[in-house]
Amino acid sequence: MDEAYRHAAELIRNAKRIVAFTGSGISAESGIPTYRGAGGIWSEYDPDKYANIDYFMHDPTYYWSFFRDVRYDKLVKSEPNRAHTALAELEKDRALTDVITQNIDGLHQAAGSGRVIELHGNTRIIICLDCGAEYHYEDVRRQVEKEMPPKCTKCSGLLKPKVVFFGEGLPADALQGAAEASGSCDLFIVVGSSLVVYPAAGFPVMAKQNGAKLIVINLGETGMEGIEDVRIDEKATVAFDSIMSQLKSA
Repeated sequence: MDEAYRHAAELIRNAKRIVAFTGSGISAESGIPTYRGAGGIWSEYDPDKYANIDYFMHDPTYYWSFFRDVRYDKLVKSEPNRAHTALAELEKDRALTDVITQNIDGLHQAAGSGRVIELHGNTRIIICLDCGAEYHYEDVRRQVEKEMPPKCTKCSGLLKPKVVFFGEGLPADALQGAAEASGSCDLFIVVGSSLVVYPAAGFPVMAKQNGAKLIVINLGETGMEGIEDVRIDEKATVAFDSIMSQLKSA
């Protein structure tokens, strides 16, 4: 494993343009539950109800009950971890230009990352489906204690988190930005993703096909086995502690 950390640090040190791609594994270390697997959100809440746009439009109360009872407390208590801050440092001190994320928790921005491409949106932002007004999740949390489902204070329209539900397409601008970043980088770092959900999982393949080196940091198997240049089977915080130490000691 030490050799993998040394190799990863060397690739980062020599890169001209780095792109990071993050999944739920990085945020799990900040207390944000993953979706799949034992203990995941989908083991307790039916994704065909709380995360499906058709069901949301039919009965938004199911989602807002989940927001009130589960999501809000997790967001309030979660903070960026050392992997989030390491990526922010690589943007400031190295050649990292973009963070493409499947996560919706806003922790990259909280850690100081400037260019974050959110493929699935951001659950901290709430929008009115009628007039387009935006609210902070704290405002809506106070509202759900008074009425369910919460309504827009400007037009009484239906409020929805600014995230991509099942049945909705990924935002075109995010997809385009992610594709452009992936196709132009010379180093692509995957952090905390099993790389099984497409089209997002296609971005590291795109980077590799365009000549980039590929570092995969994930606890467990991924869909990229055999094409990565460095494979680190470890938690993101542990891996970045070692990589950043290697970079700072050079």
